Amino acid sequence: MNSLNSLVSINVVFYLIGIVVMLVAGLTLRDTTHPKRYSTALFWFLFGFCFLFGDLMLAHLGKQVTYRIAGVIVLLIAAIAGANLLGSGKRSDDCDGERARLLSSKILGNKLFIPALAIPVITVLLTLFANEIKVGSMFLLDQKNLTLAALAIACLGAVLLGSKITGGSPMTAVRESRRLVDAIGWALILPQMLAMLGGVFVVAQTGRSIQAIVNLFVDPDNRFALVLIYCVGMALFTMIMGNAFAAFPVMTAGIALPFLITQHHASPAPLVALGMFCGYCGTLMTPMAANFNIVPAALLELKDKYQVIKIQIPTALAVLACNILLMYLIVFP
Repeated sequence: MNSLNSLVSINVVFYLIGIVVMLVAGLTLRDTTHPKRYSTALFWFLFGFCFLFGDLMLAHLGKQVTYRIAGVIVLLIAAIAGANLLGSGKRSDDCDGERARLLSSKILGNKLFIPALAIPVITVLLTLFANEIKVGSMFLLDQKNLTLAALAIACLGAVLLGSKITGGSPMTAVRESRRLVDAIGWALILPQMLAMLGGVFVVAQTGRSIQAIVNLFVDPDNRFALVLIYCVGMALFTMIMGNAFAAFPVMTAGIALPFLITQHHASPAPLVALGMFCGYCGTLMTPMAANFNIVPAALLELKDKYQVIKIQIPTALAVLACNILLMYLIVFP
């Protein structure tokens, strides 16, 4: 189903993201108190540029040129972040604004949670009950990206609902977005970059390379060694890539499928379930899993941005050890 046959297509979602990011870049550029406003604004401008003008470049420049431009933009973004050229502006209304926000939060109370709770509720309802709704000859939601389209509508609805409850304007949401973006920094876009990296590994057939390495250094008949390598490999690859879903096809194609399933006749369902669980153990121990480990530290304004990871490491290692034993004991006939 072509996304052009829907009112809320994935392209529309990308354009909305691009517009918000461009507004963030503009607000940053106008902030004279920002110590690194030009480089920070450039970072978010480059990021938003791909969302807003990617389709236009594909239509007029072709895939090859567009992909090269996107590659250069990714390198520039990485260079800006790597050179520590991102910063945070100082709010001119720090004291008065903080007092006003605290007073407003006391008056509104638990009503402040309604917009946040509305996002998952609206997303689920639209996904389940609005997937076949049509407006004329067009579907309301993109049939190929149903959940993302529903999530976009839910987020817009939450912004309007929040504006109604607080009496603010949608632009207030953009300003607060910019404040959060400043607090989180480059880690905000890390999941998207790592997802692309996972795709690169799959296309490069990294799984086959891992299989060849295991053949060279490990006895294929040593079942425990294979289980250990698969479980620890899932955790380590997840730590590198920041995402167990990206590590899963690489490690499963390289170790689980040829050795454990084909050669040792392991039951596939519990094997891969435990393999993913091992990957999640790696998620707890890496800053690359920014959404789970770096973003919360930034939002809570912890002095040590790795404090969340340090607290989680003992639990992650204990769970990983249990997963190794479970896999060795229960997945084989």
